[in-house]
Amino acid sequence: MPETCKEVRKEVRSGRTRQLTGRMVLLYLVMFFSVVMSVNGVMIYEALSTMTGVDTDSAYQAGRMFERDVAMAKAQDSRHWHVDAQVTPSSGGTRLKVAAHDEAGRPLTGIQASAAFQRPTDRRLDRDVELVEDSPGKFSGSAQIMVGQWDLVIELSRRGEQLFRSKNRVVLK
Repeated sequence: MPETCKEVRKEVRSGRTRQLTGRMVLLYLVMFFSVVMSVNGVMIYEALSTMTGVDTDSAYQAGRMFERDVAMAKAQDSRHWHVDAQVTPSSGGTRLKVAAHDEAGRPLTGIQASAAFQRPTDRRLDRDVELVEDSPGKFSGSAQIMVGQWDLVIELSRRGEQLFRSKNRVVLK
């Protein structure tokens, strides 16, 4: 058994144990919080670079246009048009066919059609599809679209006035 404090200290030092000093505690705290802040910085960067989180450019303007949109939807419903879309993969990308008929089943004439594939999570990936009228009321077009979930937006207009708009979720495989 050691009899003096000096002998106890020698035994502790020879056992390779370290004393915990104030500098070491400070160093450990600084290292710990540096790692936490670095990980947080990476996570913030990844979150902001992958999705902006903005659904509308101006919520105020969208709110002002709400009544107009409701009136357009009611007018669209009163026309009883039937618009069918067919999305198929092709060698040149994705092929889109749109057929538009009135309430009696007659093809709609004198209209222009436009379509877009909109990515629900990132507007930067949206793709417009140029539709060409093959025959009265039938339109087709193609575009390079990645696999995944998309919102297919179809608009029909006559002389610049939008008469029909639909937005449907599609999954491309």
